[in-house]
Amino acid sequence: MSAFFAWVAGSGIVQGLIMGLAFGYLTAVVVLNAVARSQTTTVNGWSSIRGAGQPGNGIVVRAALQKALPVVNVFEEAAYWTATRDAAGELLRGAHTYCLHFPPGQLPPHSAFWSLTATDTAGYIVAGASGRASVDSRAGLVPNADGSVDILLQAYETVELGTNWLPTPSGRFKLMLRAYLPGPAILDGSYQLPSVVERRP
Repeated sequence: MSAFFAWVAGSGIVQGLIMGLAFGYLTAVVVLNAVARSQTTTVNGWSSIRGAGQPGNGIVVRAALQKALPVVNVFEEAAYWTATRDAAGELLRGAHTYCLHFPPGQLPPHSAFWSLTATDTAGYIVAGASGRASVDSRAGLVPNADGSVDILLQAYETVELGTNWLPTPSGRFKLMLRAYLPGPAILDGSYQLPSVVERRP
């Protein structure tokens, strides 16, 4: 057996095969990432892939979108947006406090519900002491006097935050907003999510 492994270690054919497979894998990753970027639309820092799950997608597009946004419904059933940077282009970090300000009547239109979640950069929810993982259309958000709604994002809870608070991981994080059975303004592209703005002391 040791002679076989010695042959494998010294075989130019085997080494060439391994290098070829590694190069092929890296090439596939680069190609899939490039295709996913070409299918992604970003507005106000929020990125969405409207073509995900469409039956007419070719095999390369399907693979690229599955890699970028695994296991999603078609956009007409569930619209997904992700954000990793604030309005100034800085990466989202738990050391900062952010505000998502929705003008009056501009919460995501839907026929089911919407949900906003903060995760780590790999997409995993980080359990916090509050046990709260998301803010959604059923959370009883408190509007401002003019009818607008502010959602505050920070890692720690304070008394004044109330139901409008979304806990964030302590390090870098990303946001995902999903609207189920999205309204016509989402489907025709006229609806835009507001930018995530850092609140400074």
